[in-house]
Amino acid sequence: MGQYDALLKPLTINTITFRNRVFSSSHCPGYNKGGHITERYIRYQAEKAKGGLGLAQCGGATGVSAENSYHYGQINASEDWIIPEMKRLTAAIHDQGAACTIQLTHGGRRERWDSENWFPAFSPSCRREPIHRAFPAVMELHDIRRVQRDYAQAVRRAREGGMDGVEMSFQSATLVEQFWSPAMNFREDEYGGSLENRVRFGLEALEEVRREVGRDYLLGIRMPGDEMLKDGLSQADCIAIAKIYAGSGLIDFISVVAAQGSDAVSSALIWPSNWVPPAGWLPLASAVKAEVDIPVLHAARIADLPTANRAIAEGHIDMVGMTRAFIADPHLLKKALEGREADIRQCVGASYCVDRIISGHDTFCVQNGATGRENTIPHVVPKAETRRRAVVIGAGPGGLEAARVLAERGHAVTLFERETATGGQINILSKAGWRGAMQGIQRWLDQQVNKLGVEVRLGMEATAEDVRAFGPDIVVVATGGKPNPGWFKGRELATSTWDILAGRVQPAETVLLYDENGAHQGPSCAEYLAKRGVKVEMVTPDRAPLLELGETTYGAFMKEMYQAGVVVTADQRLVHVYREGNKLVAVLANTYTQQEEERVVDQVVGECGTLPDDALYFALKPFAINGGELDLRAAAAARPQALESNASGAFQMFRVGDAWASRNIHAAIFDSLRICKVL
Repeated sequence: MGQYDALLKPLTINTITFRNRVFSSSHCPGYNKGGHITERYIRYQAEKAKGGLGLAQCGGATGVSAENSYHYGQINASEDWIIPEMKRLTAAIHDQGAACTIQLTHGGRRERWDSENWFPAFSPSCRREPIHRAFPAVMELHDIRRVQRDYAQAVRRAREGGMDGVEMSFQSATLVEQFWSPAMNFREDEYGGSLENRVRFGLEALEEVRREVGRDYLLGIRMPGDEMLKDGLSQADCIAIAKIYAGSGLIDFISVVAAQGSDAVSSALIWPSNWVPPAGWLPLASAVKAEVDIPVLHAARIADLPTANRAIAEGHIDMVGMTRAFIADPHLLKKALEGREADIRQCVGASYCVDRIISGHDTFCVQNGATGRENTIPHVVPKAETRRRAVVIGAGPGGLEAARVLAERGHAVTLFERETATGGQINILSKAGWRGAMQGIQRWLDQQVNKLGVEVRLGMEATAEDVRAFGPDIVVVATGGKPNPGWFKGRELATSTWDILAGRVQPAETVLLYDENGAHQGPSCAEYLAKRGVKVEMVTPDRAPLLELGETTYGAFMKEMYQAGVVVTADQRLVHVYREGNKLVAVLANTYTQQEEERVVDQVVGECGTLPDDALYFALKPFAINGGELDLRAAAAARPQALESNASGAFQMFRVGDAWASRNIHAAIFDSLRICKVL
């Protein structure tokens, strides 16, 4: 393990020694409820500690004040009742050998006024933030003193709750950063104007904290290395602030991020998807480390151990965050230490995890159906008591996962794929520029099914007779979907996003791309076309484009499309396409008034999700013990499937993913995991 010596070297900060230099940064997966810590959240954090990390930073955006809201499922540290809940969390993490801290946050204007206690958001100045959309109350001196005391009491609760330390969030455009930033602070008193004045609020808060808990308690801050915001803090400004805070003697470490998350583009920068290069913001942290004499931490798009090790070995930072890498594979470091690096499920930067939480949902990994579901689904698939024969049809992500899980169970598995390569729709979406890293999902699944001895038959379109000839006990139909250009009259004149991205149809000079899906397919195709010189108008019947995407991928796609010249039109439904000479006329109807207008173009591309490719499923249905039916309640609880509606049936059969209904990669993988893990 010499290649990871730098990562594996222990580190002591203040009174806490970390067993290695790897941490999972503070984030909020949405598993807590009403500010309370849930068993689901505890198991999620403990699983990562079990996987070998040195520090589990818990409680992203944990609230400290009465006006803080918990719309992302944050923890509430503003009341003493949280202390016993923290004790259960810290005990679970400590039992697995990791240290733990908690991030304390006051969101300032990044709060909702219409939830929890229905108080206004507070900020140094009244400037509305585009994401959370609140007009904040301007903080008076009594508000400033109250919040500073709230920080101190929240740190006390963290210490009494067994946390090894606290990270105070001075980043992501939360309250302290709002005081720092000239783009957010327009005060004319002692807390506004000069840099010395703007940093005062945060320093006074830290002084209040130290008076409460003393100097022997681990305390750090998370801050930007560059706000990347017009009229905001530059890199030089952020370095100057880091030096002031490090020199104050009040903090033990600085964790450095990029940007500030107050609009869609900044969200795509602060929580980077594969739109941002791996380790793209490491230079910002390295620049801070060169100027301060306390440890520097950093987490952003560092998804593999060699890159993480280099970041430490070359002296850029002292601890490296691999947060989303541990979401993709909580046992990441443990596998490496056991010499099983090929078994590590690498993060592909899809940002599905982040997009879900900032869209108001709970966090899941696009390719790992067990993360966040540890209560019902183990990360290590158990062996079955009886070995059975299984046939899986279709080698997209759902079919590959079904084959993997069934093989892990010890079953004999044959996998049919009519194409000459595995991957399904992943092969199409990866054609679109910065989404190429998504092929990592397919590569890992390929490697696993081959390692487990699955018989893979490529270039073979299985028939019902082929499947029955195996005498299977289990059949999984993962045949995927067929592209649906839409339901408009004249849809036979349109082509699909699949055909364009796969190169089966050549782009024309002017294109109307009709997107009734709202996910990644439409913008991927629009960007692909526009960057090849095509004049593209993307039309959607929705009130805005890309409603199925969260901020990080939404911001990236919108910026790329606008920069490439794509015209975006909302509230228009495509109702008719017809030929006129060598052109196509697309008739659009306003979704509110039904008033029609026309576009004359060379090509219409339609994106309306998929329709199930289910002919084989229906051909096999009469021979299935369960008639193809899935016990939904059993599946929801990840319990065994026991339906028997066909006495003459020979096998259990289930369809997954787009062969069932148009959804996404995670749905296909999760279908297969929760069904097959108990077969």
